Amino acid sequence: MKTEKYITQKERLPKTGRQIIGCKEDENIIVYQAFNPQIAHYAVANQQFGGNAYSFNRMSWIKPGFLWMMYRAGWATKEQQENILRITLPLIHFKTILQQATFSSFNSDVYATKDSWKAELEKTQVRLQWDPDHDAYGNKQERKAIQVGMKDEILKKFCKEWIVKIEDITDFVKKEHEKVLANKIEEVNVPYEEVIALNDEAIEQRIGIQ
Repeated sequence: MKTEKYITQKERLPKTGRQIIGCKEDENIIVYQAFNPQIAHYAVANQQFGGNAYSFNRMSWIKPGFLWMMYRAGWATKEQQENILRITLPLIHFKTILQQATFSSFNSDVYATKDSWKAELEKTQVRLQWDPDHDAYGNKQERKAIQVGMKDEILKKFCKEWIVKIEDITDFVKKEHEKVLANKIEEVNVPYEEVIALNDEAIEQRIGIQ
């Protein structure tokens, strides 16, 4: 896993806007999820999701942004989010997911009317949200970060067919969190991230890139 100093990354990445910011490796993108140990251990051992503790009957959210995942999971301290998984997903499949993504709430920049948005929402298996990104301390940033939720058949494809690799990076997360708690921010390492170009105008318009 390629990393860099948090303070370097903070200066390098855009401060505003809605863009896909994450880690790209060859033709893959890295996304993150947080689970309890039972689900996480099964996923790593089998390199796919499943097992007795995993439910395919609920929406499952993926996040390309490391620090947004850290905020959501409290750096692996929140209940049922004690293990952070680093998931390697082919970019082509990530784009397939985005092609079906519909905003969780009405956005007048993307949908002409609320009725057209509701019609999309009813037929899609993918939701998306742009939330404020967060810094290493958990403070809101002006820049937005994307998270994407999947259910039904597309979730099953993600869990069983599309994933290249699943890694548990909880030890790395805890080590860096200790530095944050000690206010040694200049020592904090984070995964290297960049603005990821989708090179697809239709998808960019659908998800509200700006």
